[in-house]
Amino acid sequence: MPPLESDRTRAMKKVAFVVMPGFQVMSLAAMSVFEFANIAAGEPVYEIRVLSEDGGPVANSMGLPVQTTPFDRAPVDTLIVGGGTGIDPCSQALLDAIGKTARRTRRVASICTGAFALADAGLLDGRRATTHWMFTRELAARYPRVTVEEDRIFIADGPVWTSAGMTAGLDLALALVEADRGVEVARQVARALVMYHRRSGGQSQFSVLLEIEPKSDRIQRALSYAKGNLQAELSVEQLADAAALSPRQFSRLFVAETGRTPAKAIEQLRLEAARLMMEEGRHPIETIARETGFADRERMRRAFVRTFGRSPQAIRRAVGH
Repeated sequence: MPPLESDRTRAMKKVAFVVMPGFQVMSLAAMSVFEFANIAAGEPVYEIRVLSEDGGPVANSMGLPVQTTPFDRAPVDTLIVGGGTGIDPCSQALLDAIGKTARRTRRVASICTGAFALADAGLLDGRRATTHWMFTRELAARYPRVTVEEDRIFIADGPVWTSAGMTAGLDLALALVEADRGVEVARQVARALVMYHRRSGGQSQFSVLLEIEPKSDRIQRALSYAKGNLQAELSVEQLADAAALSPRQFSRLFVAETGRTPAKAIEQLRLEAARLMMEEGRHPIETIARETGFADRERMRRAFVRTFGRSPQAIRRAVGH
């Protein structure tokens, strides 16, 4: 990867990952983002540490140990708290250490259920936050002073960042790098990690194709064809042709495998694509409606309100565009 022009005037930033016994190993996957940011920048921009309450080896959820150091007074630019496969309580000593260190940092973040540690430490009070979709309602119930947004990849509320679970930590880390070093460095890192793209913070945690989950290759081919041709009419005849079935066979098999009609599934694919374009904020609403097959903005608006309970403009405003 060719390095970008370096900027020696910027001090190296120290990023500390906090782990606790039973942490989910994906929490540390975000380290690779900072590693490749150093390569892209052509200099050591980030220094990484792994902290725990007592230091020494800490076993992850699969029983594999990771060497850590205890909290100390060393300066930290970004503190990132990882989570586990469930909601594991933190000791008061660890919460105190997280709180004290967070007050000395430029920003603090959580990945997955690490948000519960930030909330326990009082760092999310009065702020917007998210976590893995399986635990968003529990986060909201436990911490009424936190505004929990259930369907977000990550949220930045001032100096406090929180992300959804698993791979969403990579998106959060890329956004942190982009904030520090710019879009081009973040883009180079995403390419090096073979990521399709960095998802915007407001993007949904859910995927329509994963939710539909057809059983046969034929229906999967039809859905993949639809996703790549959303601007087209996408009649049952076109989809059946992609699946190498007659229209009647296709419609019957589609409903049997997905539990919905082809028309409903196509609308869901269009809504997902339109919402992503809306959150990215780079396209006029008329262009989004045309590119995703809604034909006009009013038809798209009605579909948004019916499905999301909000207009496209409201969704765009919610992510700051």
